Amino acid sequence: MTGSAGAFRDGWFVVSQGKQIRVLIADDHPMIRDGLAMAIHSQPDMVLVGAATGGHEAVALFQLHRPDVMLMDLVMPDLGGIDAIDRIRQDFPQARIIVLTTYSGDIQAARALKAGASGYLLKSMLSTELVDTIRRVHMGQRRIQPEIASEIASHIDADRLSEREVDVLTQVATGSSNKQIGVKLHISEDTVKGHMKNILAKLKANDRTHAVLIGMKRGYLKPE
Repeated sequence: MTGSAGAFRDGWFVVSQGKQIRVLIADDHPMIRDGLAMAIHSQPDMVLVGAATGGHEAVALFQLHRPDVMLMDLVMPDLGGIDAIDRIRQDFPQARIIVLTTYSGDIQAARALKAGASGYLLKSMLSTELVDTIRRVHMGQRRIQPEIASEIASHIDADRLSEREVDVLTQVATGSSNKQIGVKLHISEDTVKGHMKNILAKLKANDRTHAVLIGMKRGYLKPE
């Protein structure tokens, strides 16, 4: 790599070079951040400008550095990736952000794209897809892995669960009974039963356990 001017930032030496793609990372896992940093540093046309460990810091660092491309973890402890994208794009509507996630559910992918993400990349594919995805997004393209795009397309005509139905399904996932769910959500047990009937129909689930499994796969239930 030509040019060695730079400085240590967030624990890594960042080279200053005008024509490089300026990348900002947001992920709360140190090993993931280190791996992303190594991948970026290995490319002569890319430079790391910073790394955030949470959503609030991600928003602040974006405002500070104005990167060309941002890599955003979907699940972070203080502010989720989708909410962080919303906040960033309120002030920077042209921001180019790639979501990184372990989960391929169509609901989370659709939410991220609706929030303005330019790419959606599974962490299991970082070693083979990351660099090319950064370059394509930097050029103004959208990049979604085929299996995720297929998952979105396969459910595009399906009925979406309402916010209240998601609340109910979330409680079902904890093992709560209809009566317990009603108490927690301040609704009647009969109302819970009505919601469950709709949930099973919309998800084409055989029973409550099956509904939870489908909800997790599609991204209705937030990963912990």
